[in-house]
Amino acid sequence: MEPMKIAVLHIRDTREHDPGFQLELDELNASAATQILAEGHEPELVATWQLSLEQVQQLVDCSDAVIIMGGEDVDPEFYNGPEDYPGSGTHEPQADRIQIAAIRYAMATGTPLLGICRGMQLLNVALGGTLVQHLHNVQDHRREGTDPFAQTRVGFVAEALAEDLSSGDLHLCSHHQAIHALGAGLQIAAMSSDGVIEAVVHDSAKATAVQWHPEHSQTAAAQLGPLIRRLAHQHAQPAAGEAEILQHQFAGA
Repeated sequence: MEPMKIAVLHIRDTREHDPGFQLELDELNASAATQILAEGHEPELVATWQLSLEQVQQLVDCSDAVIIMGGEDVDPEFYNGPEDYPGSGTHEPQADRIQIAAIRYAMATGTPLLGICRGMQLLNVALGGTLVQHLHNVQDHRREGTDPFAQTRVGFVAEALAEDLSSGDLHLCSHHQAIHALGAGLQIAAMSSDGVIEAVVHDSAKATAVQWHPEHSQTAAAQLGPLIRRLAHQHAQPAAGEAEILQHQFAGA
């Protein structure tokens, strides 16, 4: 496979209001970049909260694949959800807006896309889907204390994706929200035994997303590695009619 330039889109480089969360995300971002390099590709970590629509379009145009990383809850304004809900915290509407634009533009131009945790939820919202705002059994998907990652084993994985999604592994999750109504064109690729959607793929675009954290330093080689190789295989596939995949135009995102 030809080496790829992979844009790794996160939200921001500093969080004065929550330095502990910033450190956690920095470690995940660094682990993702390390694994991308290990797979022979070039990562470009980009904080998106101050990007313009034009800048994010140029970024996607200059990249062979895009990864949307984790972070804060998606602002409910983007899926018409109530602002007041259990576990609600800081929202980043400008970063949401820019990353939604990046998702739609990547899909419209045939650029392979991977969403991780919040990135999966944002992909769903970008395609008109909705979210469960607070899981009733949140303790099974996010731990309290210094280690927020809960171990999850998927109860269903689409057979064709078993290898890419590391179906036999325990996955590390840290989330209190999940997909509710699926966005247009998305199909369930994995589900936990308690009915939470753990992975999705698009039925025609080169888009994949997982709810767990394959980039965690304990699992990156075994779990993010196959997903990066999936992006590389998708990048090598000929483009055909991607502009018709979405009715949304970039300028209107």
